Amino acid sequence: METIRIFDTKRDLEAIKQLLDRRNLLSAGNDELLEKVRAILRRVRQAGDQALLDYTLEFDQVQLSNSDLKVKQEEIEAAYCLVDQEFLSALRIAKANILAFHQRQKRETWLTFGEQGVLLGQRYLPLGAAGLYVPGGTGGQTPLVSSVLMNALPAKVAGVPRLVVCTPPRSDRTINPFLLVAAAEAGVTELYKVGGAQAIAALAYGTETIAPVDKIVGPGNLYVTMAKRLVYGEVGLDMLAGPSEILIIADGSADPALVAADLLSQAEHGPVDEAGAILLTTSAPLIEAVRSELEKQLADLPRAAIAWASLQRSGGLILVRDLDEAVELANFAAPEHLELLIDSPYEWLGKIKNAGAVFLGPYSPEPLGDYVAGTNHVLPTNGTARFASALSVDDFMKTISLVGYNQAGLKEHGAAAVTLARVEGLEAHARAVEIRNNE
Repeated sequence: METIRIFDTKRDLEAIKQLLDRRNLLSAGNDELLEKVRAILRRVRQAGDQALLDYTLEFDQVQLSNSDLKVKQEEIEAAYCLVDQEFLSALRIAKANILAFHQRQKRETWLTFGEQGVLLGQRYLPLGAAGLYVPGGTGGQTPLVSSVLMNALPAKVAGVPRLVVCTPPRSDRTINPFLLVAAAEAGVTELYKVGGAQAIAALAYGTETIAPVDKIVGPGNLYVTMAKRLVYGEVGLDMLAGPSEILIIADGSADPALVAADLLSQAEHGPVDEAGAILLTTSAPLIEAVRSELEKQLADLPRAAIAWASLQRSGGLILVRDLDEAVELANFAAPEHLELLIDSPYEWLGKIKNAGAVFLGPYSPEPLGDYVAGTNHVLPTNGTARFASALSVDDFMKTISLVGYNQAGLKEHGAAAVTLARVEGLEAHARAVEIRNNE
């Protein structure tokens, strides 16, 4: 049975572009889902904590009381006794690397003083509170600890004083201890046992227990994504995350086992059949070798069913004329993750214009970026790398522009402001400047 489709740009260019174009995955209408999410948001806004408890029972089959919503300090302390030292060590390596990378992004307030007595500048300030949504994983058994680090640590570097995590509870009313430890290590200040669209509503509007935040970040299912879209304006957002995706450019020097492994590293993501995994290569023999390797590696992959479905629906092995054509198609796709498994990857890097993150050479597999490299794994999907970037410290800061003129500076620039204001028909604007120039 075929695991993945094979294309050739000489005959299949339109089909290839359809496969690479993932821009409509989030824009497809779903009026029924939209109304369901609107109803959830409305009820949380009106009923507060009680709505959260009711929806947690309905959607997660977990019965909580008001006192259960907020994770207690003793639960976090107990969690440290339930994780092993190997995990803690790995977590702290990842944390150190992520902090080091993001520290370099932090901006400083600046001022300039012109000769005519003009002061201009920008003041950089952290947001007051950030809400971090963390999906529950498979029934809380596959805790997304890396999502906690990637969302919380840039906010920590920015100086956000209040970091709030919402995540669904497990069936025994607890949060996975690995996730609790990750949150504590990342400096999260509040954790709540609530997931889904109702968690987004709580973060946006507030309830009796959960105070509202200024910005919500973090991935989730379609309900969460739709809820984020609907609350935008009440709060800020990071992005509307779509299914994960990887695009690999490879030449005849690439090891087919590595190519197959890296394709599967994204294909195993859920939703079941939406993760993209595509190879662009100049080598026909590599395509056959990769197809064989995919079948071999799928044989004992725990998430083989998910990976296989993703390869069938959203995967492809594409033969290109040359590396220039591969790069052109990669820039069209604007993938979340782009790997360059070619002989001289650094020589081609300058031609890459659209990608969330680029991984260079055979020893830079995408999962390093997911966990320990230090770069942020919250990346633009669905072709939005054409205009969007990875989550960063900037997402948790705001700027205030500073303008300070003295009388000489006003006389220098005031007449120009008056002229432009009158062209726009805004006489009061013009007079607000003239009244000062006429003193």
